[in-house]
Amino acid sequence: MSSLFLRKIFSINPALNCVTRRCFQTSHPVATYKLVSRPDPSDDWRTIGDESARHLFLIELLKGMGITMAKVFQEPATINYPFEKGPLSPRFRGEHALRRYPSGEERCIACKLCEAICPAQAITIEAEEREDGSRRTTRYDIDMTKCIYCGFCQEACPVDAIVEGPNFEYSTETHEELLYNKEKLLANGDRWEAEIAANLKAEHYYR
Repeated sequence: MSSLFLRKIFSINPALNCVTRRCFQTSHPVATYKLVSRPDPSDDWRTIGDESARHLFLIELLKGMGITMAKVFQEPATINYPFEKGPLSPRFRGEHALRRYPSGEERCIACKLCEAICPAQAITIEAEEREDGSRRTTRYDIDMTKCIYCGFCQEACPVDAIVEGPNFEYSTETHEELLYNKEKLLANGDRWEAEIAANLKAEHYYR
């Protein structure tokens, strides 16, 4: 019944018949298709001899050994770490540090923006007001095992007090050693101040 109905429609509307025929036809003949798979090897004696020689004389192995010997006399691409170290980007985010002013006064003003913006909630700050009316931190802790090194704390700080320095070699044996307090962070800042200041100066156009 359905076939008779379709035949009746196509006989009434020849244009619909042409469109339907084109929909079920390929736009390009099969002869123009490009084979992406490797064709099967022929069974002639030449091909059989070449394949037998390739397996018998281990041609692939000799080619690999030739590449290895050629690389021996070239300059190596690796470095002898830890005696040699590669260059670091000025934007490298490593171990955290608290910076001081050249006068020795700590930069942190206890605004707690870094604590608020930290997505891992790794920063804990307690502050009090000094006699001169300025606010300074009495506690500045960072749980380095929570930190995801996103750099948000450094970007949020209005006085460039908390930064992520160039040091990446601070592996420890215990978890407690990665719980940094204010004294530890200030010591890191005193140690890496020259490199941190140079990195910030190199990037000040983009901040």
